[in-house]
Amino acid sequence: MKLLPSPEIWFVCGSQHLYGPGPLKEVAANAAAITSNLDKSRHLPLKLVTKALLTTPEEITNLCVAANADPNCGGLVIWMHTFSPSKMWIRGLDILQKPFLHLHTQFNRDLPWGTIDMDFMNLNQAAHGDREAGFIHTRMRLSRKVVVGHWSDAEVQQRIGAWMRAVRGWTDLQGAKFVRFGDNMRQVAVTDGDKVSAEMQLGFSVNTHGVGDLVAVVDAVKTRAISDLCAIYEKNYTLAPSLKKGGKRHNDLRYSARLEIGIGQFLEEGGFKGFTDTFEDLHGLRQLPGMATQRLMEAGYGFGGEGDWKTAALVRAMKVMGHGLKGGTSFMEDYTYHLSPKGHQVLGSHMLEICPSIAAAKPRVEIHPLGIGGKEDPVRMVFDATTGNALNASLVDLGNRFRLLVNEVKAVKHPKLPKLPVARAVWECQPDFKTACQAWILAGGAHHTGYSYTVTAEVLEDFTTIAGIELVSIDRDTRLTEFKQNLRNNEVYYHLNQGFRA
Repeated sequence: MKLLPSPEIWFVCGSQHLYGPGPLKEVAANAAAITSNLDKSRHLPLKLVTKALLTTPEEITNLCVAANADPNCGGLVIWMHTFSPSKMWIRGLDILQKPFLHLHTQFNRDLPWGTIDMDFMNLNQAAHGDREAGFIHTRMRLSRKVVVGHWSDAEVQQRIGAWMRAVRGWTDLQGAKFVRFGDNMRQVAVTDGDKVSAEMQLGFSVNTHGVGDLVAVVDAVKTRAISDLCAIYEKNYTLAPSLKKGGKRHNDLRYSARLEIGIGQFLEEGGFKGFTDTFEDLHGLRQLPGMATQRLMEAGYGFGGEGDWKTAALVRAMKVMGHGLKGGTSFMEDYTYHLSPKGHQVLGSHMLEICPSIAAAKPRVEIHPLGIGGKEDPVRMVFDATTGNALNASLVDLGNRFRLLVNEVKAVKHPKLPKLPVARAVWECQPDFKTACQAWILAGGAHHTGYSYTVTAEVLEDFTTIAGIELVSIDRDTRLTEFKQNLRNNEVYYHLNQGFRA
């Protein structure tokens, strides 16, 4: 994946000098053992390193200053082996700018019932040491994730891993750049938004380049590079006969390759992690980029159609969060419905730009008229998405805050679609179609989403906690009466929350 960050996570253990040097030496050794074992877990996607045993306010403050200053530090896992008076932590936590996870565990799994004495009790005090820590975190209104259980427990490791994935996505957005080729689709509200607020809240910038800037790069692509890429197409995909070398539409395939190389070069030279375009602003381009966009998404770039920069950033973040897991993530759109009494389903697709990372089989490369935009027929990959558990996520700008909606869905098999020449997925919503769609519309969810088989609702919840944005979940437990009341409560909370810390 292009520009993939791999920050390390610092494991920090809290104690105090009350116990003397011998016990503290044992505490440090135990913390190092936990770190070493966790770091070997297949559930943790980032490196976990033992950083410090903290026993004084000065040590804690210095550690937090160091974490802020180290670009390779993604966040902290904090654990209290013994009792660590939490007033010591106030100054350090107050200046900490990195996310943290509070791990409520203890070194030993089982109590030594026959030999337990007060020395053991004094050394293994996480049961109330972490409660002391939790109080000060709550008193300071600090957003964090709390994971409870023995560190060897697979479920505990999975929850830490989910948080690490969210940290990775968050880290990737800090300073990330996204480019818009042209503006958003005219008169559309949900794809627009406040880019200044997004950079302040979420850390990424969005700027526009005229399509002419891209055209200049596309037109300069070398013939040899185009031929080499077309050879890759023929090897990796099933090409429609007319697109193959010698076919009557082969030049259209070559132009699609030119677009892919040109856009890719523009993104790489500018250090961009994603992009948008719109069929309403293609002056100088012969086709709306179809397969070019699909392949660039597969390489890890974020994308949003019709100038939808929020979805481009979200797709990139989700791709980073799901990196290394089986499945894929794509830009998606709720396009049309199957409303049979036997079961309601959503057909998701877009004009062209669905990422082949979610394809169930080798994509077929075809060329068909687009019908809008007034340009030449675009080349695109056509395929069915895989089946299984997935989710749709939508990032929307509500004026005073950003809201992330997440709906868990199940992708299902569907009849053949011989006359629909686009990539597509069909899914069933949780808890059911009517409830999910009502909730989505009441919450202002967009028609564009990040659609993923790899990113879980827990990962996105952790991401919103780190980012300090609102999460609205639509899942098997959603009940509309409660859902609507939660939306009303959230309006009050997010109106006031800027003053809560004081």
